[in-house]
Amino acid sequence: MLGKSVSKSSRLRVPCLRRYGSAAPLAVCFLFVTLTTAFSGVSSVAYMIWVPNGILLAYLLLAPRHRWTAYLSVGLVAHVIGSALAHTPWWNTLLSTALDMAEVLIAALLLRGRTAQLPRFTDYNYLFRFLAVAVLAAPLATASIFALVAAPWLHASTGTVFLQWASTDGLGTSVATPVFVAILSARFNKSISLKTTASYLILIAAASFATLSQDRLQLQFLLYPLLILVLLRLGLGWSAMATLIVAGVGSWFTAHGQGPFTLSNFLAPLGATIELQIFLAAAMLMLYSVSLVLERQKATERKLQEIASLHRMVTENSRDVIIVANFDGNRSYVSSAAESMVGWKPEEALAFTSLELVHPDDQNKVKAEVAELHSGREDVMVECRVRKSNGEYLWVEAALRLIRDPGTGLPSGILNTVRDISERKRSEQQLREAYRAVEALALTDGLTGVANRRRFDQYLTIEWRRSLRNPQQLSLLMLDVDLFKLYNDTYGHPRGDNGLKQIAEACMDVVSRPGDLVARFGGEEFVVVLPNTNSEGALQVANEICESLRNRRLPHTGNPFGIVTISIGCATLIPQAGMHAPDLIAMADHALYEAKHNGRNQVCVGSVLEERGEESKTPVLQQAAMGKLA
Repeated sequence: MLGKSVSKSSRLRVPCLRRYGSAAPLAVCFLFVTLTTAFSGVSSVAYMIWVPNGILLAYLLLAPRHRWTAYLSVGLVAHVIGSALAHTPWWNTLLSTALDMAEVLIAALLLRGRTAQLPRFTDYNYLFRFLAVAVLAAPLATASIFALVAAPWLHASTGTVFLQWASTDGLGTSVATPVFVAILSARFNKSISLKTTASYLILIAAASFATLSQDRLQLQFLLYPLLILVLLRLGLGWSAMATLIVAGVGSWFTAHGQGPFTLSNFLAPLGATIELQIFLAAAMLMLYSVSLVLERQKATERKLQEIASLHRMVTENSRDVIIVANFDGNRSYVSSAAESMVGWKPEEALAFTSLELVHPDDQNKVKAEVAELHSGREDVMVECRVRKSNGEYLWVEAALRLIRDPGTGLPSGILNTVRDISERKRSEQQLREAYRAVEALALTDGLTGVANRRRFDQYLTIEWRRSLRNPQQLSLLMLDVDLFKLYNDTYGHPRGDNGLKQIAEACMDVVSRPGDLVARFGGEEFVVVLPNTNSEGALQVANEICESLRNRRLPHTGNPFGIVTISIGCATLIPQAGMHAPDLIAMADHALYEAKHNGRNQVCVGSVLEERGEESKTPVLQQAAMGKLA
């Protein structure tokens, strides 16, 4: 397509018309039209086939519309000069030249119209248009005018002149236009030597003389394989030139009454011309069709090469391992990334089935996901561990996608994209540990390291509900440091903080059961939750805590006992409907108050008196145990 609106890629399709600018194609056109006009005029070929119109039409079909005037002018001058060289009468020259230019212009306008579309003889719609317009309509129109005007001067019947003009022009256009379009549009392979090209053209010329000069056997169809051979080895341009050689040889012998086309009596004397026309037109159609198949094959090969190159680039540069396997786990492809990820070379990885390298604990999970794919699900995602070449296991994320047979559409295999997620797993583990640490910090007293008030409230609620479901005794100890404000005033807050740590450690030394909890209740107060513990057991633990702290002998000059001591309130009850956990706290606090009131450094135990009735379960002091320093 050569118009201004046509793309650069389209203009590249006619290299002969653009390679040497605008002058060279005009000169070549002038030379071809002049020589073919002169040759046809001095030989009897003009009565069989008129080539100049077909050549000029080929140039117009390939040239931009704004160049048509130049080509028509060159064609007109070439016709006149060629006719003069052939000694054609002046009146015949003027009339035939004018009609030839009109015929070519009519065909070009009807075939090109206002579009910039290049001729496509492999397109059946375009081929039928070409035959109808350039081979039939245009020659018949100009033949009618020529027959009416020139028949009296030629002393011949109008019908004879009409048929002669129409047949020779139609034959010449049907052969010359496709041939020259192929030649002018072709890209000649420069890698083929001149010797090779000449040898093939000489072979075609020799075969043409051998088959088209004899009139005993119909051997002309043997030229078809040779033309295809030239197409395959040299390309469409040279095969079109070879066809031109066949056309020249065939026209010469047919015009002189020789050759295989003269053996038929079909529509004599024009039957030979029609047969030659059909033979040459079929040759060009065959060459165009084979060329189209070859171009599509090359395009497909280029596309496949691009896909293969892209596939190779993706697989070689991807950090993910790409695996293709069937549903039994037998692999047919493993990308090169397998070596860098797990240490297995692709050929080594192919020897394993998909599950052989999966951690035994993860195999059932992988099998279940594969079964989902086999049942029709398009894709699944699974995290599992795979064995590396050194025996270690690596966490990976496998994106499994169903592969369907392109013919039947049935599931045929699995495309597996494997990604290393070991770093992500480590990050997740660190995140979980950090969360647990933060959670522990949120439930731990920062000074003493025991549980804080928040953790105590949660734990007491849990144990209260458990004891309510499964009736059992629940005990609570509430501890308070004796005269702690005076201790801080005497020794300072740092020593006071250290004293609180010592008290927490004394509690932890005694409270050793997994279900027990030591917590800082607030300030200098601590609590101990003792599930499934009766009053005697709680009292024993409380006394042991007091003894453990006394053994540490932390000096406290403001305390009558001379050391740091604690008072403990102890409460025990069996949770029942209508009661709440704060009741237990209130009971222990009341007992602690009694211990403080009775002189400190002692344990008081409070409980609920069952004989007072369900309506009024009021905490009262049941028993007190003194643990004073001797």
